[in-house]
Amino acid sequence: MRLAETVTFGGAGLDRAAGLRGDPEAVAAHLCAGETRILPVWRGKPLFAGNAAGWLPPGHAVLAEAAEAPVLLGLEGGAARFAVDVSGWEPPAGEAPAEGVFFDPTEQRHPALPGDHRFAELRGLMAELAAGDAELVATAKALLGWHRSHRFCSACGRPSAVIEAGWQRRCPDCGTRHFPRTDPVVIMLVTRGERTLLGRSPGWPEGMYSCLAGFMEPGETIEAAVRREVAEETGVRIGRVSYLASQPWPYPSSLMIGCLAEAESEAITLDPVELEAAVWIGREEAARVLAGDHPTIRRPRRGAIAGFLLTHWVADRLD
Repeated sequence: MRLAETVTFGGAGLDRAAGLRGDPEAVAAHLCAGETRILPVWRGKPLFAGNAAGWLPPGHAVLAEAAEAPVLLGLEGGAARFAVDVSGWEPPAGEAPAEGVFFDPTEQRHPALPGDHRFAELRGLMAELAAGDAELVATAKALLGWHRSHRFCSACGRPSAVIEAGWQRRCPDCGTRHFPRTDPVVIMLVTRGERTLLGRSPGWPEGMYSCLAGFMEPGETIEAAVRREVAEETGVRIGRVSYLASQPWPYPSSLMIGCLAEAESEAITLDPVELEAAVWIGREEAARVLAGDHPTIRRPRRGAIAGFLLTHWVADRLD
């Protein structure tokens, strides 16, 4: 797919500076450099300044909230970009995040920052970010999320320590090294002739439908995962499977592998645990969904690969 890398988080050619990670002195020098910028992340929410990433200079008061050293994201134009977890900061009364919801609309503002700076859910702003910021913010959110959930050695259970500028953890007791994980997820544009299949998971906001998707299992190919997930969720049989595009998805640390799946059957048998509903819609109806003019199906969230694939299918641009 020629337009594959134009998807949100699709990448902007970030120099991830892997050669610097094992050089603590070089990392420390970059961390103090005047052109360096650091992105704070609070309980999974990056800092934004307007509709851009909220980069701060070294030594800023907000960064003092960090419990661990910043992680190196890479170099942008030769200047280092870091991210740091500032989850220890407590927001003012009345600014607590929402819990148990699909999307947290609350925003938290630090008193040491200008009024347009706030910690916010990335889902709501991801489509507004420039490509460079999008790649960096997605990397920061996923990497810091991994550190928060992997503080202990899975081999011996002892606390592990951050090494390699944040790209590894090492157990000081048994020496085991741990690396950031990415979970592969297949997401399928299922078609049969001029129709495509959309599903709705239980608990989603009213009217929200999407392409079918699911995590890959050990020992499974991409093609096998596509066929299994569609069959499990809807009973629809899939024949030919072809790759279209991929998208890093930092919620918390997945890689969405977008595929075209050609259906060999149409009858739907739902797995009620996985799906609340599934429907076949034609191109004209899909165009109404994308325009926000459908009576029962809401427009896909901007920035998600599901809407990206559906948009290019409607426009016949899947080549």
